[in-house]
Amino acid sequence: MNIVLVIAAAAALAVATGTWWLSRSTDEVPTPDYTSVEIKRGDITATVSATGTLNPMKTVQVGSQVSGAVQHLYADFNDRVEKGQAIAQIDPALFHAKLAEAQADVASAKAGLEKAAVGVRDTQRELDRQKQLFGKKLVAENILDAARFAHESAQVERQLRQAAVAQAEAVLKREEVNLAYTTIYAPIDGVVISRDVDVGQTVAASLQAPTLFTIANDLTHMQVDAEVDEAFIGQVQEGQAVSFTVFAYPGERFDGRVVQVRLQPKVESGVVKYNTVIEVDNAAGLLKPGMTANVSIQVEQRSDVLQVPGSTLRFVPDWPAAELAALRRSLAPGEQLLWVAEGKRLRPVKVSSGVIGDRMVEVQSDELKEGMLVATPEKRETARKRRFGISFF
Repeated sequence: MNIVLVIAAAAALAVATGTWWLSRSTDEVPTPDYTSVEIKRGDITATVSATGTLNPMKTVQVGSQVSGAVQHLYADFNDRVEKGQAIAQIDPALFHAKLAEAQADVASAKAGLEKAAVGVRDTQRELDRQKQLFGKKLVAENILDAARFAHESAQVERQLRQAAVAQAEAVLKREEVNLAYTTIYAPIDGVVISRDVDVGQTVAASLQAPTLFTIANDLTHMQVDAEVDEAFIGQVQEGQAVSFTVFAYPGERFDGRVVQVRLQPKVESGVVKYNTVIEVDNAAGLLKPGMTANVSIQVEQRSDVLQVPGSTLRFVPDWPAAELAALRRSLAPGEQLLWVAEGKRLRPVKVSSGVIGDRMVEVQSDELKEGMLVATPEKRETARKRRFGISFF
């Protein structure tokens, strides 16, 4: 009797459990393996991303033409300087001495020239006298020849003395220039962004001019030197708008404009890149030389177009493989499938994509309208958890 009661109770429990599961299954429709998003209408911009470095539009390295010890510095880091302003002084003592020596050499050379000129005049008079005597048959011809030779030698000596004067004057001019070089002047208006010497330091200009300062002409206007991958350089043109960020101001975006795409390639780890110069306004003075810029170049823009997230074009429903293959074969070149959600059904629509933005893609089809819902994939695991009410953590 007890066994019969146990069996009957078990059967009743099984029937009740089955009835509850069936009623739950019919009341709840399984959540589809996708989410839906609206087709939107608006503006869309295609961009090319690159990384670059902020630089002054023009920098000048100021060096020294002469060697010597730095006697004075009249400019320092971040100082504003004007063209022609003295910014450093090399000790001029040695150059004053060389100048005085050169002046003495010029005076000596001029004295030698004057002496040679006197010799020319004397030999000329003697030659004239010997000619008169020879004409009167009072001297032999060899005496006249000797006077002529002496006069010609005096003329040659005068020419040599003239050359010596010219050489001495050239040396004097050089020493005057070298003395002037001991004062270093700013070649442009700008800001000192680097000072590479200290007072007392000796600079040697024997092989190449040592750099004393680096001056940027105007930091209110700067440039970004961006390296653009060869795969995208064909889309970049002069005049295109640019926006970029820097690590120093993560919440701000700065604007610029492409002014040059340089032809010289740069190869890094087998990747070819091209330097793209972007002009930037820095009136606020926030940007500094050397900052890293994350650049977005606006290469194409469309207004008032239908657009969807790019993920919608990658969505593939759980349809039979044969049907999906047939749909793909029917696509024309350049077409893709977009899945429109109509209630619990999905309807494939053939679309052509236009401008591809950072997240959105322009889609073109007569069957699409603003506000329609289209399917976008989501992680199947997430959908499965939601369907069976499973929750982890």
